[in-house]
Amino acid sequence: MGTWDIGPFDNDTAADFSGDLDDTPPAERAALIRATLGEVIETGTDYLDSDVAVQAVAAAALVASQCPGGDPVHTAYGPDEALPELPVKLRPLAVEALDRVLTEPSELLELWGETNEAEPWKATLVRLREVLAPR
Repeated sequence: MGTWDIGPFDNDTAADFSGDLDDTPPAERAALIRATLGEVIETGTDYLDSDVAVQAVAAAALVASQCPGGDPVHTAYGPDEALPELPVKLRPLAVEALDRVLTEPSELLELWGETNEAEPWKATLVRLREVLAPR
């Protein structure tokens, strides 16, 4: 896994996902984000591959960036093209996807668990979740 930091776009797979979004016509970008989140959710209790999980984390960060209190995505590894306003109904899907990433069996959770950055990484995902589903 080519990862250089704990942020949602701080790895090669998320950067590739951003490129895919840029290559997608603007009217179809929300559908790509929905499909990416759905792929993680559909794993249910099956093993979740890290590449799929990383893309979903990036997708969730994009959804969260349009929520009140969300952090804008200002990284060279995020999408270069502006996203259209995303449907609000993506927010619960993003929450569900993040919850799945943080639930075993999840390769990404396992990989981060083998590092000294596991807790800060989890805190990043929890922060995204809080923005997506405020109490």
